[in-house]
Amino acid sequence: METSQQLQALLLKNTSGDVFTDLASRGRYATDASIYQTMPISVFIPKTAEDIVCAINIARELEIPVLPRGGGTSQCGQTTGAALVIDNSTHFRNMLELNVNDGYVDVEPGIVLDHLNQRLKKHHVWFPVDVSTSGQATIGGMAGNNSCGSRSIAYGNMVHNVLGIDAWLSDGQPHAFELMQHASGKVLELGQFVQQLALQHRQEMEEKWPKVLRRVAGYNLDVFHNQNEKPYTSDGRVNLAHLLVGSEGSLAYFKKLRLKLAELPQQKTLGVINFTSFYKAMESAQHIVKLGPCAVELVDRTMIDLARTNPAFKKTIETGLKDPQAPTPEAILLVEFAGNDLPTLKQQLSSLVELMGDLGLAGSVVEMIDPQMQKNLWEVRKAGLNIMMSLKGDGKPVSFIEDCAVPLEHLAEYTSALTEVFSKYGSRGTWYAHASVGTLHVRPILDMRRDGAVKMRAIAEEAAALVAKYKGAFSGEHGDGISRGEWIEWQFGSNINQAFREIKNAFDPSNLFNPGKIIDPPKMDDTTLFRFPPSYQVIPIQPVLDWSSWNVQNNPLTEMTSAPGSGGDPAQGFAKAVEMCNNNGHCRKFDAGTMCPSYRVTREEKHVTRGRANTLRLALSNQLPEAGLASEEVREVFDLCVSCKGCKRECPTGVDMAKMKLEFTHQYKLKHGFTLRDKLIGNLPQYAHWIANTPGLPAVLNFRNKNKFVANLLEKLTGISTKRTLPNWTKETTFRSSLEEEFGLVNLTDLPNSHKPVVFWVDTFNGFFESENVRAALQVLKAGGFSVHLLRKEKGHYCCGRTFMSTGMMDKAHASAKELLDVLMPITQLGIPIIGLEPSCLLSLRDEYLVMGLGYSAQELTQLANNSKLFEEFLRKELSHGRLHLKLQEAKQSIQVHGHCHQKAMDTVNPLLDLLELIPNAEITLIETSCCGMAGSFGYEAEHYDVSMQMAELSLLPKIRTHANAIVVANGASCRHQIHDGAERQALHVARVLAMHLKEQSFSTSVFSINV
Repeated sequence: METSQQLQALLLKNTSGDVFTDLASRGRYATDASIYQTMPISVFIPKTAEDIVCAINIARELEIPVLPRGGGTSQCGQTTGAALVIDNSTHFRNMLELNVNDGYVDVEPGIVLDHLNQRLKKHHVWFPVDVSTSGQATIGGMAGNNSCGSRSIAYGNMVHNVLGIDAWLSDGQPHAFELMQHASGKVLELGQFVQQLALQHRQEMEEKWPKVLRRVAGYNLDVFHNQNEKPYTSDGRVNLAHLLVGSEGSLAYFKKLRLKLAELPQQKTLGVINFTSFYKAMESAQHIVKLGPCAVELVDRTMIDLARTNPAFKKTIETGLKDPQAPTPEAILLVEFAGNDLPTLKQQLSSLVELMGDLGLAGSVVEMIDPQMQKNLWEVRKAGLNIMMSLKGDGKPVSFIEDCAVPLEHLAEYTSALTEVFSKYGSRGTWYAHASVGTLHVRPILDMRRDGAVKMRAIAEEAAALVAKYKGAFSGEHGDGISRGEWIEWQFGSNINQAFREIKNAFDPSNLFNPGKIIDPPKMDDTTLFRFPPSYQVIPIQPVLDWSSWNVQNNPLTEMTSAPGSGGDPAQGFAKAVEMCNNNGHCRKFDAGTMCPSYRVTREEKHVTRGRANTLRLALSNQLPEAGLASEEVREVFDLCVSCKGCKRECPTGVDMAKMKLEFTHQYKLKHGFTLRDKLIGNLPQYAHWIANTPGLPAVLNFRNKNKFVANLLEKLTGISTKRTLPNWTKETTFRSSLEEEFGLVNLTDLPNSHKPVVFWVDTFNGFFESENVRAALQVLKAGGFSVHLLRKEKGHYCCGRTFMSTGMMDKAHASAKELLDVLMPITQLGIPIIGLEPSCLLSLRDEYLVMGLGYSAQELTQLANNSKLFEEFLRKELSHGRLHLKLQEAKQSIQVHGHCHQKAMDTVNPLLDLLELIPNAEITLIETSCCGMAGSFGYEAEHYDVSMQMAELSLLPKIRTHANAIVVANGASCRHQIHDGAERQALHVARVLAMHLKEQSFSTSVFSINV
């Protein structure tokens, strides 16, 4: 039996954890946020502490390395290796003890920083090592890297904020590492050993150890002879836990960490300094820090420009610009002051304005007092890495010298000299981050598939010479890993490097934990370790969608990209779109956004955007048993993808997994065929008219909701869950009803000459199953004085093709979309607005239609997209132009709003909220939710029902239940159905809510009755 098979067998027999040995699962753990990839021997997800101990012991006996892993967001390759990778993030994420009076909290290593601080906030304390990846970075990983964060000038690095660590050594025995004066046994023995090494190398430490705050290379030998500008402890006592901080999992396996808490500042002010010269920005930092800020962060022109192209960031980044219409500044500095007294902080902000005037930069500061504006701008800064990585083409900003730290007085000279180095090798750098402490995240743009490795080596050597010249540290924040491991000996010399080796041998004599990190590291440019080695080849495929905008190359010097389709991708741009994922793990977040609903429920790597992208990349490059998109490995990762489009908006590198799922589903169904359920769902728009027009048939089909036997039979035949009600069929559909006289509808010929003309396109779901929404919308439009043409056709209706898309029937989707466009395009050219009710249908015109090859030019499609509005968007626009005057009654109930995922993705939730604000005295609350879980047909499918409900129970349903008398607004048909099934409440489209509140109603209000 092979060793890996023995490992799997023993883990399955002796632990309760999950073991993964298949290529796809291992491949998802083969990378982190670095340029490296190494296939693990196995992946283990422990459930108990006993599982971890058992795994350590088994691995030691089999001589298989152990690699502890948290969020997998390391940028230097620390969490890649041919080892047993043990994921702590799934089950070891608890806060164990909180002692506010004594200022500490005990946590497990897998807890995410933001999750910890959310729980601490109500106690007015926080853990202040605020790294930019706080939404996904685990405390164990942060300790392993000795992370720092934006506010280290005020709070120090991770090592300054760790009070103790309980850890297992390689013999599987637990030990408590804390103050040396309290140590005993093995821990004391290890402490004394390292103390002797420090004494032995005292003089060399004084000569060669970097004297800057940001030094994270090697092991912390200097805990016994401090060389850091900020002492490890306030009283000079030695804490042996600090030997483990920054060790990158190579000395011990963390069990519990005790963290030092800080008072949470109650007030903050922010000054955003705009610079026309990058050099001047760097030169100013040394003067700014004297004002006592808690953060001074750099954002360069490249990052500003990239942020302005991302709809999620554009408005926010422009709040920090003195003049958004003027040329982009070469750099901005975010200068934050924090404390509890706002007048004092305002005075500090005024001092900053005065200082910049003294430095010849009067009028360069945008002053921000509003907390929400500050928070929004910091979110853009925190997304800096991913924004930088959103550059299209094979050339990407590469991490290997990105956190060299130099004294502030040399920062301007260092950055200027490094810029010349980049230019020498045909590249330029992207710059951002910690100007306050002389650590700038600079990444030269290199093509690692071609000559990037050679240039990386040359640039690193010249950068090292500059770091030595200015007496800085080569590794200032993100650790050593693979990309900087070989530079440890260069930084400290052979004798201190030998001391590090002796520390490793003392702690881990069997070399079990993460070998090849810090001690005996590989070469940074070893191409066999690259994610994109010279052997990397994409297999040819013919996609059904147009991915050519991703199929480009870039010129790092001119900042220009080549023409769409010129990038040389055998997959016609699809592979390059997939490769945009840089593995930073932003999709693992749990904030108020949407991404990623399936991961929020399962916490499994395969069910997150990053895991799906990695699986696609491996499949497209023939690194899985079955190449191409139609494999079972790819099907498995898309199984719980609900096509929410959260990643389209929230992934800073633009990985659009919903669109990729359309591509996959089409390719998969071409090979494997369509199921009966596929045909029922996909062809719904085609047979719906037949059902509605056949006397008695709607009642027969509705019997399924009342009879368990019929429901069970249909589940066996179709896979549609018996736990779901189905939409009720009716013969009184929008497409059969005569609405012209009742609502004064206008025919298309007369419409151009009518007052305030608008075309109302009714989708399949509202037209057949909720015609009351259509009637309500017509009532509101009539009250607003609009001339409405209801878009219908004889013996059918115009469908967007959404059901065809979701089931992989792209040929039918194409035909349906083309038919719709042929009708809408002439209307658009007349300048007449087109409106719709269902977000997933109307918004297809702005998304999928642009890449479906429908025979219209990009200009024409863009014109149509801009001219087509959701009902609430249209009315909000009319309101802003003074063309909407509705007479509405006062609200008698509070209103809760749930945004459809596609509304969130396309930034159309705010118009909905603005429109509801027209209702006098309305108390409106936006429910902060991810996906509702229904997601079209997903929640109806028997195998997905449980996950669907778990998604809803994360936030949406509990918040609805706590407000039993509120009106619930949900504009998505599937969202309304989920709320009905899960909370037994009738959610309403905004059109019905507005119609309910009209002072004058021209027809029966019975269609507006609600169930609360």
